[in-house]
Amino acid sequence: MEKINENNLLQKARNGDVGAFEELTTEYYSKVYSICYRMLNNTEDAYEQAQETFIKAFKYIKDFKGNCAISTWLYRIATNVCLDFIRKHKNKKVISIEQNTFEDLQLKDSLVSENPGPEKVAETNAQKQAIKEAMDKMNEKNRLVIILRDFMGLSYDEISDTMKVPVGTVKSRINRARNELRELLCKDKEHLFTDYVK
Repeated sequence: MEKINENNLLQKARNGDVGAFEELTTEYYSKVYSICYRMLNNTEDAYEQAQETFIKAFKYIKDFKGNCAISTWLYRIATNVCLDFIRKHKNKKVISIEQNTFEDLQLKDSLVSENPGPEKVAETNAQKQAIKEAMDKMNEKNRLVIILRDFMGLSYDEISDTMKVPVGTVKSRINRARNELRELLCKDKEHLFTDYVK
């Protein structure tokens, strides 16, 4: 979207134009939903929290200063909405990450050869299951930075804008999160993760 058109739509949205807001934000829906799904691992909850993200965004569009990209602002709202949802429902249900959410993990290439045999497939499935179990046990903020960096592929600057913390803090949180994930993965399964935990 051209910057001039985006600014025009933003101004209209600030004045309460729902159509302009939808046009401005439609292209980001799939990524917002993806963040929600990876945080909550439930299609219904992800859909509801994605909708909640856009409701909040429209409600507070007047407060958007434009000092970051509209996408970054939306991702920030989505992460906060999901973290709030997790806290409210922590004792009501187990939030888990399904095995199929790891299909697009950036590290997939290091886990799967082009023509895997039965042993490699079994090993990969065991790795995915172990990653799922480890992610379920992670601190939610650590899980979030792993999702933003390794699943969504956001840059340090984008994560910094999304989480409203300095880039140095982002790097240390990613390091801490990867260390937590590494420790969880390596507890009983050292032989499965030689590529992942380097």
